[in-house]
Amino acid sequence: MKSVLKFIIAITGVLSFSACDQFLDVNENPNAPGATTLPLSAKFPSALVATVNLEVGLHNQVGAFWGGYWGTTNEGVGLYIDLKTYNGPEIRHQRDGIHIWENNYNTLLYYQLIREEAQEKGALFYLGAAKIMQGWHFLRLVDVYNGVPFDDALQGTKVLSPRYEDGKTVYEKAINLITEGIVDMKSTLPGTEASTDDILFKGDKTLWAKFGNTVKLRALVRQSQVAGQASYITSEIQKIQQEGSGYLGVGQSALAQPGYLNTAGKLNPLWETYYRNVQGVSTNAREDIRPTNFLLGKYQERNDPRLANLYVAVNGEYKGVIFGNQGTAPAYARAATSLFKGPNENSSRPAALFKSAQQASVLLGSFESLFLQAEAAQRGWLPGSAQTFYEQGIQESFKYMEVPAAEFAAYNAQALVNFEQAPNKIERILEQKWLALNSLNSLEAWSEFRRTGFPDIPVSPSAPTPTARPLRFMYPESELMTNGEQARKMGGDDTLKDAVWWDR
Repeated sequence: MKSVLKFIIAITGVLSFSACDQFLDVNENPNAPGATTLPLSAKFPSALVATVNLEVGLHNQVGAFWGGYWGTTNEGVGLYIDLKTYNGPEIRHQRDGIHIWENNYNTLLYYQLIREEAQEKGALFYLGAAKIMQGWHFLRLVDVYNGVPFDDALQGTKVLSPRYEDGKTVYEKAINLITEGIVDMKSTLPGTEASTDDILFKGDKTLWAKFGNTVKLRALVRQSQVAGQASYITSEIQKIQQEGSGYLGVGQSALAQPGYLNTAGKLNPLWETYYRNVQGVSTNAREDIRPTNFLLGKYQERNDPRLANLYVAVNGEYKGVIFGNQGTAPAYARAATSLFKGPNENSSRPAALFKSAQQASVLLGSFESLFLQAEAAQRGWLPGSAQTFYEQGIQESFKYMEVPAAEFAAYNAQALVNFEQAPNKIERILEQKWLALNSLNSLEAWSEFRRTGFPDIPVSPSAPTPTARPLRFMYPESELMTNGEQARKMGGDDTLKDAVWWDR
């Protein structure tokens, strides 16, 4: 943590994954003495882009492998090896690891700068949005690491050894921070809202409140398996109902559009990393990442029309790989397995995941929100019909993945899809949620698997033992070197098998 705080946001590094318009080309450190301070209208979209890049980049990649969606071809046997072998020490490596800790705290600090300036200037819209987004990031950190610094975080050199707090406490404080942000957002005077610099909702205060409530609902649903949390969950649901804005609904996805261009470094980051570069050449990741046979089987069992828009058929069939497979079986070669599908393979029409180089990035889809509401309603937490929310979630996923609305009726009539025919309605909701999150919000898929054990995602054959399935990340080397005493106070052996607090 100390090393992160000393960094104090060199914002060009935070945004190195993609910088996407004039207001995102930030080349000055806003903390540097004597620097020209950028306006909030420039800082705010830059911070949002950093959040989005984490979600569609590192978060999505980890979740896609560990959440059962992705494997690699024979030719890609040496790629993503740490994820495929569950190699915790290498994942946390200071130089070559997966820097989820560092990038989340860097982004949190940038929101802190926005928050402090907005507080000073009375800019309630930016203040509220910064608090909501900080809540988002703290929840993400707990989901990946468990206990993390909260109160002592983001203090720069004022606190050299930030105190860790347990995951449950940080979850509660993050939810409270989002609640505060919604209050600030709703108190914004007309005419002082953000406009085009709000790359999520274009200054719509109601949608920001719905988004904040949806993030809180996600955090509350996450606690559903933990004994003793029922009264807390009920209390927080009541607060959301009293606030009155509700949750993201049909047609209300949190989609980030900062001005992506068909120019090198300014393409949609999912497109540029996993589909094609600015010259139209298939990327290395696309050439060697493939859907798992486990995933394809779930779509095929349900005659799912999304499948044809997701992947390219091989001789009329969809062929996948085994996650973690290190062999050379011909069935798992590039030529024998299904690529991601995009416009080039779809008669120039948008496909399920890849639509255009300028497509918006998904931060939180309406389909996820509706499946969250379906589960909450089924558990008796929310009014309304769980079946209606469930069916709307499928329809919203169909819409996003370019499936004609007319195909829903036949799909929904199947015994493996229909809500009324489900022997276990919570599992039925989770099945469709998992199919909808595929490669879009994959970290959620891994988190939901840890929470529920559903679906039964196979263990990597490259795992050191059959029970080596990862339950969290280990604390990064940089943290152990600079704040190890606090990290060790979290208990456990700091291994991938130490469950986060809600995984019970």
